[in-house]
Amino acid sequence: MEKYIDNAVEQFRELLTQQIARQQKMEKEREVTDFSALKKIVIGICTGDGIGPIISAESNRLIKILLKDEIESGRVEIKVIEGLTIENRIAKNKAIPDDVLEEIKKCNVILKAPTTTLKGGTLESANVAMRRELDLYANVRPVCLPEENIDWTFFRENTEGEYVLGSKGVEIPDTLAFDFKVTTNAGTKRIARAAFEYAKNNGKTKVAIVTKANIMKKTDGKFSEICHEVAKDYPDITADEWYIDIMTANLVNTKIRSDFQVFLMPNLYGDIITDEAAQIQGGVGTAGSANIGDKYAMFEPIHGSAPRMIEQGIGNYANPTSIFKATEMMLNHIGFKNQANRLNKALSICTETEKKVIVTGDTDGATCKEFSDYLMETIEKL
Repeated sequence: MEKYIDNAVEQFRELLTQQIARQQKMEKEREVTDFSALKKIVIGICTGDGIGPIISAESNRLIKILLKDEIESGRVEIKVIEGLTIENRIAKNKAIPDDVLEEIKKCNVILKAPTTTLKGGTLESANVAMRRELDLYANVRPVCLPEENIDWTFFRENTEGEYVLGSKGVEIPDTLAFDFKVTTNAGTKRIARAAFEYAKNNGKTKVAIVTKANIMKKTDGKFSEICHEVAKDYPDITADEWYIDIMTANLVNTKIRSDFQVFLMPNLYGDIITDEAAQIQGGVGTAGSANIGDKYAMFEPIHGSAPRMIEQGIGNYANPTSIFKATEMMLNHIGFKNQANRLNKALSICTETEKKVIVTGDTDGATCKEFSDYLMETIEKL
């Protein structure tokens, strides 16, 4: 037993040293990409696993329609990256193989299809690795239901919490296991600043800080304290404190949920509650997600790779709406707001107004391509 304890202590020392170094690196001057100043914007499309190649192919077609002039002039380049598959990651024993990461870093933004994450083992999630490698610290997810007066934007810290060391816990065989949660000053300040800046720039007056600081006193306590400190720089915005358990209940409380505007929270809570919010909107297939850093950004659907659909031979019936929403967010981020607005309007027509082609995720509905054709025909008419 003493041997296991000594090994665990040494492992924790190494992890602590690494996280202190990461905190110090974040405190240094940051490199920020100005997309308006770039002569060429390179969009990388990672095709992913399961239904990923099917839905990402349709987004590739969509981007080529919306950015036709920019692609022809050389202002935009699309690079398809196919190596981010579970088979390749297992073979290389890396969450993101080195050659794939090199290709990703040649791009300015990434549109990423879902990737499979193995249960157990030590192979890290590709998403977690990409967020760390590209320093994509802000996960931003909008949820909107105008008919219910819901207009929410979630800011989830994306590089810390339980996920940063999720595959590096300590286990003493047949006895116990430890995982670690990390909250740094620098990491919390930048996600808090991003949320309050968004609120200020978009006419929002409320930010809900969501933690479990009454139980996780060190990590969530630090997150709460720093967020409230940042809030002092925004006197016109009200910062409220909520615990994650009651907030998950509040989202389904029709009497108060329309009062919420911007949410600010650590990694794990954000992961859970944004799926709940997407379900309220109509399902995880209806929402996109942005992962934003200072230099890079990655956009993705919030659903998984749907291996069961592939196993059942119905992958072609996958709903591409979520990756199209992610595409809209990407277009806005890189400065093509008119094209993003056209896509938003077309999606509204196709999924809310006309609804001539409906995807159900099964053979009783339209295929992914049939819905995509309908959307692109609608865009051409706008």
